[in-house]
Amino acid sequence: MISNGHGEDLIALKIIESLHRLQPAWTVKVLPLVGQGSCFQGAIDKGWVQKIGPGARLPSGGFSNQSLGALLSDLMAGLPLLTWKQWICLQKERKSTAAILAVGDLLPLLMAWSIRRPFGFIGTPKSDYTWSSGPGQALSDRYHALKGSEWDPWEWHVMKRRGCRLVAMRDRLTARGLRRHGVNATSPGNPMMDGLAQSDPPASLERCRRILLLCGSRMPEALNNFRRLISGLLQMPSPVPLAVLAALGSSPHQNELGELLQNLGFRSCPPPSSALEAAECWVNGPVLLLIGPGRFHRWVAWAEAGVATAGTATEQMVGLGIPALSLPGRGPQFTHGFAERQSRLLGGAVRTCESEQELGRRLAQLLNDPLLRQEMGRMGRQRMGPAGGSEAIAREVIGQLAPEH
Repeated sequence: MISNGHGEDLIALKIIESLHRLQPAWTVKVLPLVGQGSCFQGAIDKGWVQKIGPGARLPSGGFSNQSLGALLSDLMAGLPLLTWKQWICLQKERKSTAAILAVGDLLPLLMAWSIRRPFGFIGTPKSDYTWSSGPGQALSDRYHALKGSEWDPWEWHVMKRRGCRLVAMRDRLTARGLRRHGVNATSPGNPMMDGLAQSDPPASLERCRRILLLCGSRMPEALNNFRRLISGLLQMPSPVPLAVLAALGSSPHQNELGELLQNLGFRSCPPPSSALEAAECWVNGPVLLLIGPGRFHRWVAWAEAGVATAGTATEQMVGLGIPALSLPGRGPQFTHGFAERQSRLLGGAVRTCESEQELGRRLAQLLNDPLLRQEMGRMGRQRMGPAGGSEAIAREVIGQLAPEH
């Protein structure tokens, strides 16, 4: 399994978990091209996944395609040498490898093809919804419309190679666009929605309006985005009892937030209930802020709406029918272009705001308009699709890439 980013790692892990249930005797090795692949550690500790190859934290966090500056910073940090070492590692694994599954975009696709073993490709970041929805006036939109696919001709070329036995896209629209170009693409389902379940909030939160806050995990961008999102919430025109569920990833660490929150007028307090599973609790007037590292899967179903500067987690949230507002920043990940693309991908289930003041004002409107929340939630569920994609893809992997006896 080759993956190139935090979201791609998570998708790869969900597919691996389904493969392990269906084929427990298989040996699965993972090569994360970006970062350390920390999400695989649990499976590695259990002994049914092996991690190979060198890893490194790049300045862009894997988003070198967002801007020229991000690309240059990654190049200066040694991206070409890292990629070369990873390719050499794959070459050494070639004789003991039955097949390769690449998750992501062009780089893992090329890596899988170059090893000359049977391979499959899970195309996660691109969707034809991003150019076929919305105004479509940008030059890139016209370029994609001219091709009839967000994927490029050189990518079609690799997907059509004889060794490529499986191509799976995130939605039917994108798969259909590739089939028009001779790629045998399918859309078995979206693994991102697996493992998420609806649940009722605890009684201690029932009198509050509930907001999920997702600031991303790439530092220092995530810390700055956390501050901006909290500042926006504090500027809501009609203060109401508000429970803000800040579901953190691997970073920023909760210890890095104390001084920031104190400067914003928050004071620390005991959590109102142990059922909340909060690591820390802060309060500022009618705003109750709960800090919870690794609590996304627990808290996401409790929210009425979200504020976000994240990628994969935002898509998962709106896929559950929870509308969201985003606040683009300086990047390198969550730039204005990224936010607009995300909004169009999700059919407006997440909507961008230009300032902290606009975020607070529009969040108040969203909370007071149940019909708007319902419509945005409906679109999010439609664009992300139902759960079950991981097992469906795993079964296609077994059918198309299983070692021949």
